[in-house]
Amino acid sequence: MMAKAGGQTGTWQVHAVKYADRNARSRGDSFLFDDNHDAPHAMDYFMWLLRDGDRVILVDTGYDHNEAKLRGRPIRLDPGEALEPFGLTPEQITEVIVTHLHYDHAGGLALFPNAHLHLQEAEMAFATGPCMCHDVLRDPFTAGHICEAVMRLYGGKLTFHSGDSQLADGLSLHCIGGHSRGLQCVRVRTKAGWMVLASDAAHYYENVLSRKPFPIVVDLQDMMQGFERLIKLASRPELIIPGHDPLVRRLFPQGLASHIHRLDVGPEAKALAKISSEFGK
Repeated sequence: MMAKAGGQTGTWQVHAVKYADRNARSRGDSFLFDDNHDAPHAMDYFMWLLRDGDRVILVDTGYDHNEAKLRGRPIRLDPGEALEPFGLTPEQITEVIVTHLHYDHAGGLALFPNAHLHLQEAEMAFATGPCMCHDVLRDPFTAGHICEAVMRLYGGKLTFHSGDSQLADGLSLHCIGGHSRGLQCVRVRTKAGWMVLASDAAHYYENVLSRKPFPIVVDLQDMMQGFERLIKLASRPELIIPGHDPLVRRLFPQGLASHIHRLDVGPEAKALAKISSEFGK
């Protein structure tokens, strides 16, 4: 393929960057209507780094130590420091796709002061609208993170997207909703095929492959239809990358450091058998 300006090809490198985990959870925290709801069920927290030539895009920002203390959910790595193996400082990140504004995806916005944000219109409307009068809907958000997004808007550093949007060659955004009103996934062309960073449209492989909804949900119909959408957007089911599944680290090879896994090369050879045996697909 002929290289474009800046060495860009339209085929992206994709890296999963783990910055935290929370293992004191049960299956009841991850799945509605699960018969084995008391069984342990761990959760990983990721950001994702996309690179094509000299263009670098961060997908989500994690959350910082202050948010970790407020919520009693410690992080293992500061999100900015987690990018050091790439030779990047937080100030060098100039584009961030915000899949949604929950604390664990937008809680590090202030750490990347030079970043231009890409956000769904529906998500900003939801996070600043009357639904936030309800404690149960407001709980995954933190006011300071929403204010940071508003400040980027007023500083000319935020682009709104409505539904599906082409962001670059081989890179598009797709509004899914369900978990949050304006939740978007990221479809990206890789040498392994079309990959979909589901973010919280599917926290786990089991959510999407077994059609089991996650308990934090704004619109259950959108969530269930979103599972179908993810399947259609990805070249193969194993190229759907869930937002919080520790299986990602077992299926894809380690990258530049122990907390980084390289996704665009495709999963290990046993990935399909592993997914099929666990979820019956």
